[in-house]
Amino acid sequence: MLKLISKVLIKIARILYDDSNHLSNSIISSVPERSIQEIRAEKWFKDKGDKTHRLNYELNENSIVFDVGGYEGQWASDIFSKFLCNIHIFEPYQEYAKNIQDRFKRNKKIYVHSFGLSNITNTSKLSLLNDSSSLFKSEANATDVEIIEAAGFIDENQIDKIDLMKINIEGGEYDLLDHLIDKGLIKKIENIQIQFHDFVTDAEMRMRSIQSKLSKTHYVTYQYEFVWENWALKK
Repeated sequence: MLKLISKVLIKIARILYDDSNHLSNSIISSVPERSIQEIRAEKWFKDKGDKTHRLNYELNENSIVFDVGGYEGQWASDIFSKFLCNIHIFEPYQEYAKNIQDRFKRNKKIYVHSFGLSNITNTSKLSLLNDSSSLFKSEANATDVEIIEAAGFIDENQIDKIDLMKINIEGGEYDLLDHLIDKGLIKKIENIQIQFHDFVTDAEMRMRSIQSKLSKTHYVTYQYEFVWENWALKK
């Protein structure tokens, strides 16, 4: 009798263990893992990169800054507040560009261009995803935007030197940077603040290729790969 009771208790214990173990694994599997980008950005946020690295430059009121990918104009506002410099903001999405124009309409040193910069001049489809809007993502809510060849814009406006160029254009950075390098215009840019994006085909290979080319004319001042990095012109 005791042996029978013992066997029953052991069986019940095993069932309870299996159920609790299954429940535990279910709970664990339901907890979302941190994305790769969140892990990459962890040190950036720890170092307060948006308030330090992205704003710490040797600029003055005569400096020329390009903000390629203006979005809401906040970075341009922060840079202007610190240095009172001349800023060209490039934002191809008309609604965002209009909002930036309204924001800085009394500021004669901030020029808002309602087009993007790239390696060619054309009209492209922009997928609307707030601060992640991109020419390289396929979304239902897309709109036509104007893209201008960077070399043509720089030449037409007789710009001989750019003290700082910030590039955050959701995948378009690869074509733009290759264009600036191929045209020799990269030597006109003192500092290049770049956010590379990994959703583009062969993103890492293209990033390494551009970094290798940049190293011939510039050197890294800070680097958080696929988050933000800066290249300064060699003297």
